[in-house]
Amino acid sequence: MKTANYEKNVFINCPFDDDYKFLFDALVFAVRDCGFTARCALEIDNAAQTRIDKIVKIVSECQWGIHDLSRTELDANNLLPRFNMPFELGIFLGATWFGDEHQREKRCLILDKEKYRYQKFCSDISGQDISVHDGNIQKAITLIRNWLQIGYSDKNIVIPCGSILFQRYEIFEDDLPIICKNMNLNEKEIIFSDFIFLIEKWLLKNDWRRVDIL
Repeated sequence: MKTANYEKNVFINCPFDDDYKFLFDALVFAVRDCGFTARCALEIDNAAQTRIDKIVKIVSECQWGIHDLSRTELDANNLLPRFNMPFELGIFLGATWFGDEHQREKRCLILDKEKYRYQKFCSDISGQDISVHDGNIQKAITLIRNWLQIGYSDKNIVIPCGSILFQRYEIFEDDLPIICKNMNLNEKEIIFSDFIFLIEKWLLKNDWRRVDIL
């Protein structure tokens, strides 16, 4: 059964640690600035649900999925790889194979930091298009913009190009401390739902869809 806003929901599968935060924030902003809704496990805080239950539920509600496999190196403490991202990619791809007609409509963007690196740890996805961001925010935003534009159901809307979205993100970053201060928030303490709310507030005054082309 297709849920509300299924066609506009984007599942983001990536690390949530501090080292990746600079890229995670940019991905979330880019998705929303393109007119879609960013979804991830951070949006739910329910101890009654296991993590896998949360992920499966969110995946089922998203037609789109961004999967960044760039953080599968060995952990410095336990010398074991991090396979959460490939695992969640498998859930998403499984939904396209075994789900109903709506789940089979899913679209996937797989990211990595180096070309062909995935072949060393997840060779089963060979043959699929893997996009490389090099750990660069502008490249990642551009990849997301182009992917969403190609699949946009409304062909009368052209999303600003990646370089423009990147400039908009830089402006948002500069504005964020001021917005937080005005809303009695500490930028270092905001959670995922706060961040989404702040993006929405910023977009109210900076919506590119309101610009006339002539």
